[in-house]
Amino acid sequence: MAKVARMYHERGLRQSEIAAELHISQPRVSRLLKRAVELGVVRITISVPSGVHTDLEDALEARFGLAEAVVTDTGSSDADDEGSVERALGAAAAVYLETTLIGGDSIGISSWSSTLLAAVEAMRPSTGQVVEEVVQLVGGVGDPRVQVEATRLLSSFASATGATPVFLPAPGLLGSSQARESLMGDPSVTQVTAHWAALTTALVGIGTLDPSPLLRSSGNGISDADQDQLRTLGAVGDVCLRFFDAEGVPVASGLDERVIGVSAADLRRIPRRIAVAGGVRKVSAIRGALRGGWANVLVTDVTAAQVLLGG
Repeated sequence: MAKVARMYHERGLRQSEIAAELHISQPRVSRLLKRAVELGVVRITISVPSGVHTDLEDALEARFGLAEAVVTDTGSSDADDEGSVERALGAAAAVYLETTLIGGDSIGISSWSSTLLAAVEAMRPSTGQVVEEVVQLVGGVGDPRVQVEATRLLSSFASATGATPVFLPAPGLLGSSQARESLMGDPSVTQVTAHWAALTTALVGIGTLDPSPLLRSSGNGISDADQDQLRTLGAVGDVCLRFFDAEGVPVASGLDERVIGVSAADLRRIPRRIAVAGGVRKVSAIRGALRGGWANVLVTDVTAAQVLLGG
């Protein structure tokens, strides 16, 4: 047993070579190697490189039933440095997407997320088409000075993956439910929303009650009155402007009837839902999103992961 183990692990011989040299069968070599591990003759240790957090990733997957978690360092000693968090999350998400997008996907992407923009801009162009199409999940029309960011998000992702971009030519939030109902029936919108049922993956950010600077400046931000109502109803965060409480249960408010975007039910039917979000400020929103099944893949930072697991 020890001889076989040394030949395999130290000399690097294949099992077939060991069998030939010792004049025993290859199945016996395999059994001896397995037995060597069971009896402690061979001890396998894994040395995790600095900056790799598989322990936190495994714990997040177990705690929240995730298909996968990716935890990254921010490179800053200040846990509240949102710029560092955003850059780190963008880089980690870019690597994850480059690794796991292997062809045939139809992807929905939210429009107003600076973290997703950082991720997409960090992606290296693929050598072939790895995504069929990328579709906006929330209206991407807003203040002309800011709308370019929503357009760049979709265009850059399409360019990096070879996907066909499908833009949603509407604001994310309208002033009344009547205006939304009218616009949702417009052919220019329905030809986009028809793509949502066939999506295999969603790439989204997780927001808090206080709109992000990008969303606020786009003209699609939530008013103070709407924020007060959502807060009263127990909302802690949103995905694609669909708000939920601390347990991830959708919060029914008048705001829902004014959003031009994928519904909560349709979003959560998409098989793979990748959320890129981190920072201490967003922990309550991230926890609610995970509890409610809004995402089944999470890209986050070390500090957020530790707080999520401690609460």
